[in-house]
Amino acid sequence: MHERKKERKKYIDLIFFALITHRLQGKVAIITGGASGFGEATARLFVRHGASVIIADVQGEKGRALCNDIASGTDYSDSSSISYAHCSVTDDTSVKNVVDLAISKYGKLDILFNNAGDLEKTILGSTNENLKKAFDVNVYGAFLGAKHATRVMIPRKSRVILFTASLASVVCGETSHAYTMSKHAIVGLMKNLVNAISPCAVSTPILTHSFGIDKATLDEVIIETAVLKGVAPDAMDVAHAALYLASDEAKLVHGLNLMVDGGYTVTNPTFPLAFKKALEVIIKGPIVHFSYARDTRAQKKMNRTVTESGLPSLKSQAAALVQNPGPVLSLVFLPNSPVVFVGGPRD
Repeated sequence: MHERKKERKKYIDLIFFALITHRLQGKVAIITGGASGFGEATARLFVRHGASVIIADVQGEKGRALCNDIASGTDYSDSSSISYAHCSVTDDTSVKNVVDLAISKYGKLDILFNNAGDLEKTILGSTNENLKKAFDVNVYGAFLGAKHATRVMIPRKSRVILFTASLASVVCGETSHAYTMSKHAIVGLMKNLVNAISPCAVSTPILTHSFGIDKATLDEVIIETAVLKGVAPDAMDVAHAALYLASDEAKLVHGLNLMVDGGYTVTNPTFPLAFKKALEVIIKGPIVHFSYARDTRAQKKMNRTVTESGLPSLKSQAAALVQNPGPVLSLVFLPNSPVVFVGGPRD
């Protein structure tokens, strides 16, 4: 009896493991902009979880190379699970053809990930053509994808349509006006359909090219500005979000703009930055490190740190900074309290 229970548990564990590791088993997906960046990472992850994927992209060489790489991987025994189709998302016929390809090759379409996107210039450096291009790729392209996907999904009463939006759809002022407008439009379209994913800055090829710097340098900048310190986001973070939203676990999730940003959009750094700037004017020197204790627990911890370190009283420190200006190693601002000088001597 004991052996039978052990055998039964083993089979249950195997079934559970199969369900967890193949969350998209038997499903068919199209990923626009799938040859690099978020699309590439998502294609790899979807195939790993049992999906058949069509990479729809204008980057033919990259798309075919990615297909060959995935098909030759040790985890993929069936080369038919991944294929490339040339597709310009701004062309109605091109988008229709790739959806029809999915039907002719696999007999159905379960998932469409509208991921193709374009970055544009600032408003002063932009032309009418720049604005049109941003909306053609980011909005019109996503609309065409949704239009042709629903044409074949509705008869089967099955529809998973995802969009790549952006933190620009929630926080403004950090991307170009055309890009920000287009991503807000994507969220509006998404609410009428299914779900969207809004990543923070990630050092994908399109972003490193836009900034003109290498991936390692961009990662350093992203880590420095992140709320979740010490962690560099990557394309696979977005892929895992797409995996969840495309799986059966998310069947009741609708109209969600899923932020994949490490908490970036839940904070507003404007006040601390303005306060730091004002302090630098008062002390007539730069502040190397500045932090802001937002809550009571952080205030008590900082007060305890000051007391244990034997630093002068808060009021005397503040007075000393004004009377004896110069560079400061570290400042911490406590709401409802004077400025605290901690972290070492000034130069």
